[in-house]
Amino acid sequence: MPVSSKAIYTSKIIKAGALLADTKTLLANWDIDRSVSDNLEQFHRENLFGKASRSRVEAILRIFHQRYLKDKAVTRALVYLVNKDFSSEGLNRILFFHATQSDRLLHDVVTDLLASMYEIGRYEVSANDVKTWISKQISEGKTQGEWSDTTITRCARELLATLRDFGILQGAVKKRLTPSFVPVAAFAYIALYLKQRQPSGTKLIHDPEWQLFFLPDKAVERLFVEAHQVHLLEFYAAGSIIRIDFPTESIEEYAHVIAQRSY
Repeated sequence: MPVSSKAIYTSKIIKAGALLADTKTLLANWDIDRSVSDNLEQFHRENLFGKASRSRVEAILRIFHQRYLKDKAVTRALVYLVNKDFSSEGLNRILFFHATQSDRLLHDVVTDLLASMYEIGRYEVSANDVKTWISKQISEGKTQGEWSDTTITRCARELLATLRDFGILQGAVKKRLTPSFVPVAAFAYIALYLKQRQPSGTKLIHDPEWQLFFLPDKAVERLFVEAHQVHLLEFYAAGSIIRIDFPTESIEEYAHVIAQRSY
């Protein structure tokens, strides 16, 4: 997600959260032979989640659509990974990545605020840290109008809870940035997704999206080497020339590869 100085942030995270259990339930029950609308209509009709509120079901389905249904290949890849019992930690990282691509506020609070904190060795993060950051974005005109203090507070708390559930933070009350760990198979999946945006191996290593996981360039390069060693991709480096090749350019087909060689 390219960062823009004219980014428009919304407060939709208040109704979202990580929704990991609900998302995995949806993916496990997704029928790839039916249309998106047919699947969603059935989920809504059957109240697959067992929620008391129909409006809550509708909210979950809207969020699910926004995060994981915009690209048919991604949807089919995620459905395959869930049904093949892909590692929970790896799947959580992949779902987190896709969630950030659809919500700029969630994306930028990590790459702008938290990544800078991590870089200077400050690992404890509070709701006030996030509120201050959000207030700065509001003052710079990056939201649709002014937000009340209540909205800012709710967004800050939900952002922290969401990042905790995705495994980016730890702690029930006091939140801490966690050491960056991305399973190699999940890393390779995200790398192929990013490579579809630009083919340069050098740019892929230096892609700012790795800041979502607080990964410095050296760590990214080590993960590429590890992925090469377990035959998830081919990585060659000769001086400043870097070449990265995948066994397929299809994210759906690649889900089959990483599921078979899950590490």
